[in-house]
Amino acid sequence: MKCVILAGGSGTRFWPYSRHSKPKQLLNIVGEQSMLQMTVDRLSKLKKVKDIYIVTREDLYDPIIKNIKGIKSENVIVEPSGKNTAPAIGLVASLLELSEPDTVMGIFPADHLIVGHRAFEKSVNTAIYLAKKSENLVTIGIRPTEPSTAYGYIQYDDGSDENHLGAFRVKTFAEKPHKDLAKRFVASGDFVWNAGMFFWKAKTFMNAMEAYMPELTLLLKDIGKKLNKGEKFEEIWQQIEPQSIDYGLLEKAQNIYVVSGEFKWNDVGSWSALYDVFNANSEGNIIRGNGKIIDGNNNLIQSNGKFTAIIGASNLVVVNTNDAILVVSKDKVEDVKAMVEFLKTNGQQDLT
Repeated sequence: MKCVILAGGSGTRFWPYSRHSKPKQLLNIVGEQSMLQMTVDRLSKLKKVKDIYIVTREDLYDPIIKNIKGIKSENVIVEPSGKNTAPAIGLVASLLELSEPDTVMGIFPADHLIVGHRAFEKSVNTAIYLAKKSENLVTIGIRPTEPSTAYGYIQYDDGSDENHLGAFRVKTFAEKPHKDLAKRFVASGDFVWNAGMFFWKAKTFMNAMEAYMPELTLLLKDIGKKLNKGEKFEEIWQQIEPQSIDYGLLEKAQNIYVVSGEFKWNDVGSWSALYDVFNANSEGNIIRGNGKIIDGNNNLIQSNGKFTAIIGASNLVVVNTNDAILVVSKDKVEDVKAMVEFLKTNGQQDLT
């Protein structure tokens, strides 16, 4: 399997700790290594992995080359500009199709936390097996532990277990739901969280793209030829319209399987996700850095270099950096990205 790590995001929901110039995937959020390095190390340990590619932004190329170990420089592929996930994946697929059309590609986010390596490898191996078989598109889903509104969902046919491998035919993909709908999804028992991990042969992917996204596919095939020769492709890239792989392909295709992942997974997508990662004290508080909470419950302090105090308040996230302070209700952390947009449109890009 050739792995493709998507590492071009800005991590806006982790503002002000995550910035455009140093986004979440390059930060040591849950340990002593960056999220991207943890992802590279995790994939490198898989027995069936032959190579790893990273797709990223131009301004992150040098930081990745300098700081991420275990990746060949020629395997770090730069997007001239952000075009969402379908073109990003297509960059590598169009290159691999030229010389290795039957090789299986595994697509992985750069900044997720996975605990339970054996269970993870088992799910990946199942996905590889299914991807090699016929023209299947395969994904890994996570059993919901709560009716989360932060994730997309995948509904599967629970009567279609593929040889008892814990893999099922996909009925539909669902966008992030509102709370009541999320509760119905979980209660039904046939929905899993969409973890953003996908598996397919290079030629299977390109054939599917040709069926459902023909204009993009023509451009990608031209880009693949230029990548193969080491030539620039910015002019072709500018013609591409942004498109997500979920909306552009997976929601339309019929030959999709989902493997039920039995490992612990967290997309570390917002500040509230850290409550599931770190151990809170007896009052439900988490303090990272220099801080103190008096007469308050279920708070999170992330303080970089400053003493941060919370008194008589609960359910808050307080993040302190050198040039910004964020105070947000725990149930509103998904809206932090709106503040980043405000700063961008009001002449304060230096804070983003």
